[in-house]
Amino acid sequence: MGYRILETDDVPGYLHERGHWQDVNDIHVREVSDGNMNRVFLASNADGTHSLAVKQALPWVRVAGPSWPMSPSRADAEARAYEQVAKVAPDKIPAIHGYDAENYALVMEDMSDLEVLRTVLNEGAAYGPDTSRVIGEFVAQLAFTTSDFGMPSAERKALVAASVSPELCKITEDVVLSEPYVEHEHNHWHPELADLAAAFRADAELRTEVADLRHLFMTGAQALLHGDLHTGSIMVGEREGAHVVRVFDPEFSFVGPIGFDLGLYWANTLVSAERARALGTLSDHADQLRLSWEAFETEFRRLWPTRVDTFFDDAYLDRFLRRVWTESVGFAGTEIVRRVIGFAHLTDLTTLPDPAPASRRALLLGRELIVHRERLTGPAEIRAAAEALA
Repeated sequence: MGYRILETDDVPGYLHERGHWQDVNDIHVREVSDGNMNRVFLASNADGTHSLAVKQALPWVRVAGPSWPMSPSRADAEARAYEQVAKVAPDKIPAIHGYDAENYALVMEDMSDLEVLRTVLNEGAAYGPDTSRVIGEFVAQLAFTTSDFGMPSAERKALVAASVSPELCKITEDVVLSEPYVEHEHNHWHPELADLAAAFRADAELRTEVADLRHLFMTGAQALLHGDLHTGSIMVGEREGAHVVRVFDPEFSFVGPIGFDLGLYWANTLVSAERARALGTLSDHADQLRLSWEAFETEFRRLWPTRVDTFFDDAYLDRFLRRVWTESVGFAGTEIVRRVIGFAHLTDLTTLPDPAPASRRALLLGRELIVHRERLTGPAEIRAAAEALA
């Protein structure tokens, strides 16, 4: 039939055609699209015993329409990432019931009983005991098993080739790793931050360090990444008395530097801490970077004895992890900066009664993480840097 854009009324028949639903008369569908890129539908039966989500990539950015074309093949990258994670960490992603490559549509677990982590945090809740541990383990498991340590060379090279994502990588290269540091129509900021935005554009040292990180992003094919791992791509909640964490939306997935995934998550935890600090609700926010790094390092070391190439010894592992730490710190800084003076801002800051003071602290911390990442050798140093700015 060829690619067709699904509408709400199409979903019952579509799910039936694909073998996911028997009785098309007992199905209610509603659109719940929320992100910038795709359409999402939830389907459920009358008594609530059966439900599914359908996510379809459009041939453009959803919030912009046809004026911003975007290949729907990004759904291929998302499906491929889910397939890889399902082999090593199926409990950390939604269950995938099928991928329709012709229509760029995923049928997956309905997670409407969970909440987006950013929403939970913005409403004043704490992270809880397991969230950052799960995220650290998720990054380690995906990274190790898709790296040259965890995957035979021929398979790795096939994965690298299959995971090339030039269109979405170019978005990151521009929106995260260059535009905030130059004059660009995408950039905007709170009026009280105009001085810092101008100073960052004129900061030669900062720009050189960002260029270093940008080149690493473009060339550092270490492992398969989620590619957009922030508090808006994590769902949390309770199921049967247990705390549940699910990572979703890996459509920016490609083979790149491991520190990029960690850095994006860390940036979001640091910004959430600035929000909580501004509101006087700071609780466990400042612990999250440490918890996720400890979980990542512990899991990566646990997997190390299974490496496929034992020429890499334990001393090399120590060196490699130090490098990942430093690169993660730098990428965290770039994510903070772009979320304050770049294209897409964070509601953590924009919904504050007065966003300017917390945004200023975040920006200054972002610069510190980028420029002085070699000096910031552990979570305690980063926490101290954040507290000094406060």
